[in-house]
Amino acid sequence: MGRRLAAHLGYRFLDTGVMYRAVTLAAFQRGVDVEDGDELTRLAESIDIDISLPRAGGTGTSRVAVNGRDVTDGLRSPDVEDRVSLVSRVPGVRAALVKKQRQIAGGQPIVMAGRDIGTVVLPDADLKIYLDASLEERARRRHGEFARSGQGTTPEEVIRDIRRRDQIDTERSVSPLRPASDAVTIETDGMTVDEVMRRVISLVEN
Repeated sequence: MGRRLAAHLGYRFLDTGVMYRAVTLAAFQRGVDVEDGDELTRLAESIDIDISLPRAGGTGTSRVAVNGRDVTDGLRSPDVEDRVSLVSRVPGVRAALVKKQRQIAGGQPIVMAGRDIGTVVLPDADLKIYLDASLEERARRRHGEFARSGQGTTPEEVIRDIRRRDQIDTERSVSPLRPASDAVTIETDGMTVDEVMRRVISLVEN
């Protein structure tokens, strides 16, 4: 949705979740304990995360490099999926990445997607939209993504993972998952992508 909206508006697009995935992948590859907040913070502060944003108005996906090495294809691996919420709940990791995210935004026209954009990263954004869906609908969509990429997961496994991640994200002490007080919430169950897109564009135009 964010990528399509950015292309429609001629804006840049950033999915901030890839940055947390990049730190998680680096931690896994280096053998960093996901319960060691201090070491995860040092890692987030020290590694160079370079995101090649799609050109303004383009529909391509971002490429992510860590210390000069492209890691895009590993960001949605099961090893990262299992650990990313544990890494992203660490206050020091969030502080380091929020700083980088604000630098990327840099006052340019941009669409940013993430679980704390409207509440923490860009609290003064011109428009905040909170897309929501039931657990079952989100699991169906995620399972479809996994199936298309050849990852062998069952719907039951996907539901368990989403429920676990939601609990971690909503209960963490720093930047818990919640809509901003001035965000427009769209319940997307039963809506097609095009229907949601038309609703979002109408909000932008108004």
